[in-house]
Amino acid sequence: QVQLVESGGGLVQAGGSLRLSCAASGRTFSIMGWFRQAPGKEREFVAAISWSGGTTYYAAVKGRFTISRDNAKNTVTLQMNSLKPEDTAVYYCAARPNPLLYSGGYFRVDSYGYWGQGTQVTVSS
Repeated sequence: QVQLVESGGGLVQAGGSLRLSCAASGRTFSIMGWFRQAPGKEREFVAAISWSGGTTYYAAVKGRFTISRDNAKNTVTLQMNSLKPEDTAVYYCAARPNPLLYSGGYFRVDSYGYWGQGTQVTVSS
């Protein structure tokens, strides 16, 4: 059974940091990433990382968030610094077994076939 289990969400003041982790089990994935969904909004891409370590970020988080993975442990981590109230959302771990054929696919929800249950991140002003 394939599972993605997130941890590390919580409440933090603006300017603070949080670290999200996602542990995968049941198989390995070519691409792992993070999406987020705020109330009343669509799920949006945050960051992704390929098996070889290549990274892609949403423009609004670039320079503040860092995605990394440990292939041996089958985990992906999102280090979030300089958090802003607009970063408040449920954060979802996502994974794709096969490589993408074009870079634009990283941003699409339907590029990822496996999802975690989500973890809440709340940034107070």
